[in-house]
Amino acid sequence: METPPPDSQTISQETPPVQVFTPPSVHLPDVVNGQSYCHYSPLPNAIAQDPSAECVLGVDEAGRGPVLGPMVYAVFYLPLPLHRSLLAEKHRFDDSKVLTPTVRTNLMEKLCTPSTDLHQNCGWATNALSAQDISAGMLKPVGSYNLNAQAVDATIELIKGVFAMGVNVKEIYVDTVGPPQTYQNHLSRIFPTTAITVAKKADSLYPCVSAASVCAKVTRDAALEACYHAHLSASSSPIDEPAVAAEGWGSGYPSDARCSTWLKKNMDPVFGWGNSCRFSWSTVKDMLDTKGGVRVDWPVEGDEDDLRVTDYFSAASGGGDKQADEIANWFGTPMAEDIF
Repeated sequence: METPPPDSQTISQETPPVQVFTPPSVHLPDVVNGQSYCHYSPLPNAIAQDPSAECVLGVDEAGRGPVLGPMVYAVFYLPLPLHRSLLAEKHRFDDSKVLTPTVRTNLMEKLCTPSTDLHQNCGWATNALSAQDISAGMLKPVGSYNLNAQAVDATIELIKGVFAMGVNVKEIYVDTVGPPQTYQNHLSRIFPTTAITVAKKADSLYPCVSAASVCAKVTRDAALEACYHAHLSASSSPIDEPAVAAEGWGSGYPSDARCSTWLKKNMDPVFGWGNSCRFSWSTVKDMLDTKGGVRVDWPVEGDEDDLRVTDYFSAASGGGDKQADEIANWFGTPMAEDIF
């Protein structure tokens, strides 16, 4: 399930800044290896010193629509009395899409700096769903795990993690996935002792959701940059490509010309792209089908005993014997076909 294509202003706001701040929520080994993971900030002093303090928690995401990079869900919590005074009035948190990259970065840096009031009073966590895992779920042959279901499960996992840390969460605000009332009822059954509000544009209505959107967005920007650097490290001609994601594959949205150009230029006819790509997106499926990708025909179970590797590649994908010859020479020296 893909989201509608964004407009040019959204693409601009979703493009990582040239100078990317890397928060502790970016676990580089997991990011470059295509693994999903959660990150929880330390319990803030204000809550650690008073575990009974009633808290408010907000939930939002970044990166739902792009074809490249992870989708990141974030939660942000703090004592209820500070909800609007600290976040909205003092630090001017807002929906990350209306804040400039510089403002988002500054807010995140303050949140990660021990001497600040944000660090001392606020906690946060992220759940980074890798492109590889998103695709694996959506492309399951039986019982497809769609993007909405993955998003809901990521949210529930984060909230449960905050409760497990001993935080006394009394109110939860969530930017909706699907019909708000249906989602709200679902969460209320799981967390019956907490007042839950699910709303459209919650990131513009509730400061804790705005703060969660900033955590999610800055984390995704840095993760996308890490994915791009991993691509450059593996590239045979990195000198021919821009040094930063903003100038390379851009925002990662299919409708972004930088992204679509990068996809066309870097498509491997057999393997497509690396683990930073969501193969479940129609953009890449269509590109593999129509722009020179090799068609693979999988045999019926039980009929594959006498097949060679080259027999899996359809002659219709361009070349028949020529394609087989290319695969037989895969490692750079001719080999007899019998080896397959």
